[in-house]
Amino acid sequence: MVLQARNLTVSLQSKDGRIDVLRDVSFDLAPGKVLGLVGESGAGKSMIGRVVSRNLPKNFSVTHGSLTFAGHDVIHGSDAMLAGLLGDRISFVPQEPLTALNPLMTIAQQFGEHLDRIGIRRAHQHAQMVKALEDVRLLDPKRVLSSYPFQLSGGMCQRVLIAMAFVSQPALVVADEPTTALDVSTQATIVQIMRRLQQDHDTALLFITHDLRLAAHVCDDILVLYAGEVVERGPARAISGDPQHPYTRALQAANPSLDGPLTRLPSLPDNMPGIAGFSALKGCRFGPRCPVADQACVGAVPQLRETSPGHWVRCSPACQHGKPVAAPVIEHRADDLSGEVILQASGLSKYFEPPRNWLGRREGPGLHAVRPMDLCVRAGEFVGIVGESGSGKSTLARLLMGLETPTTGQISLDGRDISVSNPQTKQLRLDTLQMVFQDPQSALNPRRSVEELVTQVMESHIKAVTPEARRIRAQDLLRETGLSPELLHRYPSQLSGGQKQRVNIARALCVTPRLLIADEIVSGLDVSVQAQILNLLLDLKARRQIGLVFISHDLSVVRYLCSSMIVMRHGKVVEQGPTEQVFSNPQHAYTKALFAAAPPADLESLWPPEQTSLS
Repeated sequence: MVLQARNLTVSLQSKDGRIDVLRDVSFDLAPGKVLGLVGESGAGKSMIGRVVSRNLPKNFSVTHGSLTFAGHDVIHGSDAMLAGLLGDRISFVPQEPLTALNPLMTIAQQFGEHLDRIGIRRAHQHAQMVKALEDVRLLDPKRVLSSYPFQLSGGMCQRVLIAMAFVSQPALVVADEPTTALDVSTQATIVQIMRRLQQDHDTALLFITHDLRLAAHVCDDILVLYAGEVVERGPARAISGDPQHPYTRALQAANPSLDGPLTRLPSLPDNMPGIAGFSALKGCRFGPRCPVADQACVGAVPQLRETSPGHWVRCSPACQHGKPVAAPVIEHRADDLSGEVILQASGLSKYFEPPRNWLGRREGPGLHAVRPMDLCVRAGEFVGIVGESGSGKSTLARLLMGLETPTTGQISLDGRDISVSNPQTKQLRLDTLQMVFQDPQSALNPRRSVEELVTQVMESHIKAVTPEARRIRAQDLLRETGLSPELLHRYPSQLSGGQKQRVNIARALCVTPRLLIADEIVSGLDVSVQAQILNLLLDLKARRQIGLVFISHDLSVVRYLCSSMIVMRHGKVVEQGPTEQVFSNPQHAYTKALFAAAPPADLESLWPPEQTSLS
């Protein structure tokens, strides 16, 4: 075995005593195989990767069990032994490429440092780098090597990190959410590249992800983790085709489908407890959130049982076979599109001039970020905008919000032209439009409380507002977005990812806008949290008849949420129409290729497709 864990337990020594963060984790990973670690944020997936690198946070330690790599004791072996393995025999692909790469160094400098560490002579390094970048299908390696990370797309940076991870032909690669927040075609390309390199070198791959559907296509075996415990373990197809644990079933049900009937996504209540709450979980750790839990679940900790050859589940038989109440069919397809028009755009485009050189002359071609297009959004209508990174989706959002000036075309709100920015159009935008940003972590001021954040617009929008009025408004907004008023005095660092995004939405709703612009707001969220946010948006639509322009690269999410959709490529609208019609009968070759790049529900279908590049 390349990697073998036996009863691995990682504990935190806190002031209140010992807390088991990982408990009794066992698995085997053979050469050339892929083991998926699946679960929500906080389940312990990345902690296993940190044990492999012996990079545990302060006050965390392995208190029981073993972890071996190719016969080497990872936990008790010498520092010199482990240092000789890391980067050479054991490599890592981190989650956020733009964070992992140093923005002040070129790719060549960073790649060279890595080759220095693994003992590649300087004279051979350039050739090694070029070959490695060619292996991950980067078409112009010399240009890539001379570039800084910010000059490359997220997908290109991720390929650079994969090239660095595989250049030493390692025995083990730990890939931590390597495709999170990437568009479907880039995700398919990354998976295809990793699979080929892994098979070429007989490399074992530890694939960490929150997406059970993706793991079922990529992995040979899956470990489903909840609050530091393995709740289900077995062959990927068996777990995806017949999940035994209620938590695994909940993760699967929370993922929108690309086809079939549309039912309201069942979402787990609350969130996974933080590490500090683990010690309070008696019996089954999933019990407090389990839709089929019974009294026996709060007794002894359930043991892993083999329910079929190689398929293990940590659950009592009664709960294992219990079925939650079926979700109702959603009816948002029957939108009444006779409502009044909120936003109308005609002939809207944006052209960015090429930069000027030191002589003041423009060099190189400009960029047609958005080519002339029309858009209409009515009250209660959800419009999805899809396309690869660089297709113009976010530029369109910035045009609608007045953050960019249109090159051509007209935008009107409630029949009034707002194409030209002035105090009157700015006020109309504030009254009618609000934007929900992609990353709540960076969108929320860490020095402001939740109460201050969700009522921030009142500081300039409503004169002479009293503290009591702000507090009452903040409480109303938290209730409307499914948050407890107890969070009013907390700060962003004290919230979960799903809570931060709800605060982000609550802030946008403060002035009761009629239209929201949402840019990738569920990208990178756990599927359980994603389901909560999507259902929240549907509830807001029903209560307020609010309109929504929803920008996303996740096709299944757009199908679930939006009644109509627009497909963009290189700034141009290539297809648009009712969502279900576009999905059932796409007309443009690009739309068909985009759909083919998404992981299908049918595990017998070939994925990724042999050709995934849509550029």
